Amino acid sequence: MADKNDGNNDEVSVVPGTDEFQKMLFKLNKPVTQDNLGDLDYNGSRLQPVQDDMYAMPAFVTDDFNLFFIVSQLVEDDWVIAFSTATIENGNEITDLSEPMTTGKGLNELGQ
Repeated sequence: MADKNDGNNDEVSVVPGTDEFQKMLFKLNKPVTQDNLGDLDYNGSRLQPVQDDMYAMPAFVTDDFNLFFIVSQLVEDDWVIAFSTATIENGNEITDLSEPMTTGKGLNELGQ
């Protein structure tokens, strides 16, 4: 769709569940700081630092599927929201996060 819109970027339609939606990446309007960290609270959880300029927070967790928000700074000043899956041991110990996936891919996986 987006590549077939004759250059008119005002009329791009991206539909959840499609390959095009899977490529989508949410970009934040401002950097994440200690002062605005709470603005992104979700379902009673707060972003936790994973490393410099990277935060994680559960988005959806069941016994057989999980998805975590990953908020990080990319090149220059761009901050984005992506998703990752986690290795969870002993019921609640997160021991590893997968390579981040685009926001659209994570939402498509959640919708399956």
